[in-house]
Amino acid sequence: MSTTQRPLHDWPRDVPQARAIQERLRDRVISTDAIGSVDHVAGVDVGFEDQGKTTRAAIAVLSFPGLDLQEQAVVRSPTRFPYVPGYLSFRELPAVLEALAQLKLRPDLLLCDAHGLAHPRRFGLASHLGVLADLPSIGVAKSRLIGTCDDPPWEKGRWSPLRDGEEMIGVVLRTRTGVSPVYVSVGHRVSLQTAIDYVLRCTTRYRLPETTRWAHRLASGPA
Repeated sequence: MSTTQRPLHDWPRDVPQARAIQERLRDRVISTDAIGSVDHVAGVDVGFEDQGKTTRAAIAVLSFPGLDLQEQAVVRSPTRFPYVPGYLSFRELPAVLEALAQLKLRPDLLLCDAHGLAHPRRFGLASHLGVLADLPSIGVAKSRLIGTCDDPPWEKGRWSPLRDGEEMIGVVLRTRTGVSPVYVSVGHRVSLQTAIDYVLRCTTRYRLPETTRWAHRLASGPA
């Protein structure tokens, strides 16, 4: 697949360089709907091998709304950046972008097992990937990175705001009645309400969207 990925930055060597990139690029994030027809959704997940020395990035492309697997890509590459909370995109995205480039189908929407605007500098992996690849993206994380929230009601589809001070940075969304919620935030080119809608439409019998489940299976399963 030929992506529209642009060389917006070199990969940093340390946290100060990474922070400067986040602070420079966060203004490029579009938090309103700039998304066309969605026929294919993709899940993105990353695992590690060789005690963290090798990054294993997986992308699963599913039909929408049918959610049938259409294509997949798995890439292994040397890990270039240490594990530092808040800077995981610099550790994971080089391999993710390689996997994205291998696809023949260009997805219309990315659902990332990560945060977007729900990030200390409003530029989590979902936003970083969306900006670099120029694709609509959503952050769907299993745990909270920052912010405060109330537990949402127990019914599927209910949510409560995730706030950092006075700013609403995402939602805590119940994707299945009676199970733990997920943390949804804008990645790029998608409004928060649209992000909620797509996460729910991509979730069937389980807590996590089918996109995430497929990508996780590829990122952590046997070769």
